[in-house]
Amino acid sequence: MKKGIHPEYVECKVTCACGNSFEVKSNKPEMSIDICSECHPFFTGSEKIVDTAGRIDKFKKKYKLS
Repeated sequence: MKKGIHPEYVECKVTCACGNSFEVKSNKPEMSIDICSECHPFFTGSEKIVDTAGRIDKFKKKYKLS
């Protein structure tokens, strides 16, 4: 590999919207995410609808559901 052309690889603190935080390696020192493995329905087993843009309501309104 050529020297001096690659970004610095550092510890990155990732913070989720649910409050969970963990560390990974990245070229950024901090990241903020919306969903992590602690709050994602696939990993938790609970069915929680994540709809930030109102797409579900728009779909129900379009097809006259409930």
